[in-house]
Amino acid sequence: MSLVLQRIEQTREALMGALLERDWEAIGKLDETCRACIDDVLSEASMDEDLLREKLEGLLAVYRQLVEVTTGERQAIVDEMTQVNQAKNAAKVYDLFG
Repeated sequence: MSLVLQRIEQTREALMGALLERDWEAIGKLDETCRACIDDVLSEASMDEDLLREKLEGLLAVYRQLVEVTTGERQAIVDEMTQVNQAKNAAKVYDLFG
C-alpha cells in the first residue's frame, strides 16, 4: 500500500476516534490533514484504483457520521438555548408579579 493510502487510513481511524470522543478541535485538525491527503492522491501518478476507492469510501463514511453527529449536536444546542430563553422569560414574568 502506498504511503498516501496509509495516511488516508490513519486519518480515517483518527477521525473516528476523535468523533467518538467528540474532540472537535482534533476533528478540525484532522480535516485539514485529510484535505492534504486528498491533494497528495491527486498528484500521485499511479495507484491501485480499487484500493484507493475503498479507502476513500471509508473516509466518506466517517464524514457522513460526522455530519450526522454535528447536526445532532447543533440541534441539542438550539434546544438548550430555547430552554434558557424560556427560563429567562419566565423569570421576567415572575419578577413582574413577584
